[in-house]
Amino acid sequence: MPATARLETTPIGAPAIDERMQSILRAQQDAFRIDMNPTRELRLDRLARIERLLDADAEREFAARIAEDFGNRSMVETVLAESIFTRAAIKHTRRHLRAWMKPRRVPTAMTYWPGRSRLRCQPLGVVGIISPWNYPLQLTLAPLVAALAAGNRAMVKPSELTARFAQALQQRIANVFAPEEVAIVTGDATVGKGFAALPFDHLVFTGSTAVGRLVAQAAARNLTPVTLELGGKSPVVIDASADLPLAAERIAFGKLLNAGQTCIAPDYVLVPSAIKDAFIAALRAAMTRMYPRFQGNPDYTSIVSDGHHQRLRELVADAQARGAQVISLASADEEPDPSTRQLAPSVLLGVDDTMRVMQEEIFGPLLPVVTCDSTQAAIDYVNARERPLALYWFGSDRVSRERVLTQTISGGVTINDTLLHVAQEGLPFGGVGPSGQGHYHGEFGFRELSKEKPVFFQSRFSGVRLLYPPYRPFTAKMLEILKRIS
Repeated sequence: MPATARLETTPIGAPAIDERMQSILRAQQDAFRIDMNPTRELRLDRLARIERLLDADAEREFAARIAEDFGNRSMVETVLAESIFTRAAIKHTRRHLRAWMKPRRVPTAMTYWPGRSRLRCQPLGVVGIISPWNYPLQLTLAPLVAALAAGNRAMVKPSELTARFAQALQQRIANVFAPEEVAIVTGDATVGKGFAALPFDHLVFTGSTAVGRLVAQAAARNLTPVTLELGGKSPVVIDASADLPLAAERIAFGKLLNAGQTCIAPDYVLVPSAIKDAFIAALRAAMTRMYPRFQGNPDYTSIVSDGHHQRLRELVADAQARGAQVISLASADEEPDPSTRQLAPSVLLGVDDTMRVMQEEIFGPLLPVVTCDSTQAAIDYVNARERPLALYWFGSDRVSRERVLTQTISGGVTINDTLLHVAQEGLPFGGVGPSGQGHYHGEFGFRELSKEKPVFFQSRFSGVRLLYPPYRPFTAKMLEILKRIS
């Protein structure tokens, strides 16, 4: 069925898709059919145009728009966690693209020699990207880099919660890309639902697990393959052998970057009861050293919206009502100011599974601390819950470390630090089960958004013809030989 025909059919129960998005998709599909395997030079040119979006002028504008959307976010944080990250992805991709594009030799079974087998990476077509609000620049451009490197065209739907940034990105993308190459579609959640229902050749979604389920359902109507980068409750396991001041400092940074609004932020800490008080003291010292004040501090990010700010306050209230002890790390003279949405961090003790803070991904500066007095107890605690997007382990005991690595399953792991596995272009980024499916970054993103086409080249001198009918006693002898060597 032609692509245009299937675009005009909306399945029962599917959201309405506006003509604007259908028209862009048709144009990109038509353009792809004209050039189904862009040259390396064209792909590099497209990457260079993405890089132009990160020049000094654009970087300042993006940082300013993101700060306006949040209420407050330091430009340092935007450059560190978004611009530099994306530049590194482009540089890595540019360096390795030639090798990734080459057909790969793979072994051929001896019975089919002298034939040979190859894998050829082929662009899929049009990739849809639904990006979130928490790192709107990085989590839009990183999958876009992978899509363009693989030779695809792309449509992008940024989050409506960072609307000012989305508008700036849309304008700058339009300055360097034709709409049949890359197009930005803005709008509210209704537009997002229609976007997810488009018949893309692949759909990349980054966001919450709850919304990820809805996106997967919408994509399933078109049998569109999906990469889901979700979230969950990423644990920190502190071993008795850990350097507590160092661990506390690194956990504090990972938790309070972007005020905890990070999909791989430490969500809760498992710590031996004997060192719990020392850990909390070290954590308080580290957090207050980084942020002497939270209210009015230009270095400390605001919660993105009133709704999210209220949600976090309700998590604290629910935990307190159910018996948790809440330790605020704000200084004694700080008065909370809801208008700034700069929520001071809190440590929560005595938490249990009846509390919402232990049921939901926190996505904010709240840190439950749970005591676990053995490595096995920590492993059992993690494994009794949904598989997380990230896991962090602190310590020097190699035996304990290996037990945690081999007996838990998570999307990724950083040892003796937080967050940093996501910055390695040589490692895949992605979740497992409820925390996501599929991977990108570096070569993993290139291959995720390509069709690795298997090709078998038959030789003129193939021995397979010896097995053609009519079958004779000689055929049975050949079968016995094949059984022995296969």
